[in-house]
Amino acid sequence: MTLRTDHVSGAFFIGLGLLVIALSGDLPIGSLSSPGAGFLPNILAFFAILFGIVLVLRARESKPFAELAWDDAKHAVMVTAFIAAAAAAYEWLGFATTAVLLIFALLAVVERRRLLPAAVYSVTLVALTYVLFIYVLKTPLEAGPLGF
Repeated sequence: MTLRTDHVSGAFFIGLGLLVIALSGDLPIGSLSSPGAGFLPNILAFFAILFGIVLVLRARESKPFAELAWDDAKHAVMVTAFIAAAAAAYEWLGFATTAVLLIFALLAVVERRRLLPAAVYSVTLVALTYVLFIYVLKTPLEAGPLGF
């Protein structure tokens, strides 16, 4: 049997779904009318496993894994590194500062966009998201050292 890209992708999503179910096992699921904290993770894990199985079953339609080009690996590593740094800094810097820095870094460093448009886009997107969560959804966000 030839190992194909969809075998690997499907196995990844099946494993991810099983990991989420294992890690969220202590959370109450609740019911449809009153879902608990474990409801959404379990639903998402179920669909990850389901679609992972579909990928594995239809893998013969994908390219062999050995033929996969790794040209974009540097790009993927940079994106992963910036997101990991943002996750680590989130509690310390807060939502607004972390999100602006993350989006700006992804646009300016990874995607090599011009600095001014990247900065304007980052600030605008985070400001709109902040207003949506704080004032419309009335959901608190992690405050940073500047108080927002």
